[in-house]
Order: sequence, then structure tokens, then C-alpha cells
Amino acid sequence: MPLYFFRIRNGRYSGASEQGIELADHNAAWQELTSSCADMVGGICRKLGQDTQWEMELLDELRQPVFRICLVADSLDGSKPAAGKKRQPSKRS
Repeated sequence: MPLYFFRIRNGRYSGASEQGIELADHNAAWQELTSSCADMVGGICRKLGQDTQWEMELLDELRQPVFRICLVADSLDGSKPAAGKKRQPSKRS
């Protein structure tokens, strides 16, 4: 069975799991990603700052992204975040 790894990105922090998880196929991988993300999203939302982005990816055995879920917090009223910088969209690896 294929081996998959999780990676989380939040601002400057980016970390991937060292231990992989075996999943039957891409459909099983998607189900695992969405289930894991659903378990975490409440806590992430409570701590998410304005104009920031949180991402959770599932990587294949070569550590290449297969799926990505993004949570984006944008200020729509034109005000600047406290840090003075807007988030930059991540580029697909």
C-alpha cells in the first residue's frame, strides 16, 4: 500500500510528519486528510489571525503534495493586520 505523510503550514511554520501512514489509494488518502482536518479545524479557527493562512497537505512517498486543504482569513474592510503584512498565497510544490 502507498505511504502518505501530513504537512501543516501556518505562517512561517511548516512541518511534515516523519512517520507515514499506509492508505489503500487516493480516495482513502482524501478521506483521511478530510477527517484529520475536520478534527483540527475548530482549534485552528480559534487561534487564526487576520490575513493569515493555514494549510494541511497530504504528501506521497516522494514527499510531493497530493491534496491540500487551505483555511484563509482575509480582512475585507481594507484594514491592515497588526504585523503590517498580508499573507502571500503559497505556491504549489
